Amino acid sequence: MVALLYAQFTHAVGLNDVCDSLRLHAGPLSAIRGATPPSRNGFSHANRRRDPALAEALFWQMLAQLKSLCPAFAGGAGRRLAGRFTRSIHVVDSTVLELIASCLDWAKHRRRKAAAKCHVRLDLQSFLPRFVLFDSARHADGHHARAVCAGLRAGEIVLFDRAYVDFTHLRELTERGVYWVTRAKASHQFRVVKKLLRRPEGKILRDDLVVLKVPATRAGHPGRLRRVVALVEVDGQEVEMTFLTNHFQWAPSSVAALYKERWGIEVFFKQLKQTLQLADFLGNSAAAVRWQVWTALLMYVLLRFQAVVSQWGGSLVRLWAVVRAGLWLKLDLRALLESYGTAGGRCRLRGRPEAAYLPGFG
Repeated sequence: MVALLYAQFTHAVGLNDVCDSLRLHAGPLSAIRGATPPSRNGFSHANRRRDPALAEALFWQMLAQLKSLCPAFAGGAGRRLAGRFTRSIHVVDSTVLELIASCLDWAKHRRRKAAAKCHVRLDLQSFLPRFVLFDSARHADGHHARAVCAGLRAGEIVLFDRAYVDFTHLRELTERGVYWVTRAKASHQFRVVKKLLRRPEGKILRDDLVVLKVPATRAGHPGRLRRVVALVEVDGQEVEMTFLTNHFQWAPSSVAALYKERWGIEVFFKQLKQTLQLADFLGNSAAAVRWQVWTALLMYVLLRFQAVVSQWGGSLVRLWAVVRAGLWLKLDLRALLESYGTAGGRCRLRGRPEAAYLPGFG
């Protein structure tokens, strides 16, 4: 785990990179419970043979421990969503991890492509994952919808992309008291039962109570749905989008604002794949890829925890860069992060007596 975390921090490009770097820092490395640099063969064997369930268990236990240490970390440090919502809001989505088809038969997606998918349920208040499911990319997203949403409680809100729309599952969520918002597919056909909006108001074009029109689809969800059609700005242009929800009291603008919060998970995936090391993999086996995914999630949680306790005002990528730069230095990380200021729009490090260096003095 120490070697995998080091690979995440340094963006190592291979097993030799990790092993050689740790061998050069064998002295400081031994301070971590007497850790020793791994050999290339030993590292490769561990990646292939050790059960990645160990990494998964470590991640969830560490997340629970950090939440108990810092309530602000667990609660999102006062982060407000959509201006007015106080309920727990979750967003469900997946990201594709591209792999090498010639090496990874277990993850073959198409003839010349291999890929894995990481399905995540993200708590938008704390920006922390509540559920993670890792699988090959063979199955459609809706195949895992029930598993990802199994832990949702009555009164909570979940946001879906169109890929997760399964009307039978949406009916089950409604019966459990869970509110949801998603987008309608172009192939969905509805019959209007009642118009809640007689004429367009601002960017809200329509607000209707509808039922599914196709008998086979209506069998999965025979009850009423709410359909809101609104203009949403995407890349500087207004695009017409159709939203579906099972909540009939919210203002139509609130429905559109809620779905807009779904883009938060795209930021999470960008941080996970670009800032952390989920572009190049250190092994080709399913176990090796899973170890690296869980390690990346663990490092993400550790960095966010440091950002909260030190009241870090910068981006996650800069936090990662600062920690990486001082990885082998013996210093108080929290004090270091708290010492960064923003005077004049530029970050500066306050001088400390112990950081001074005078030639000729020990």
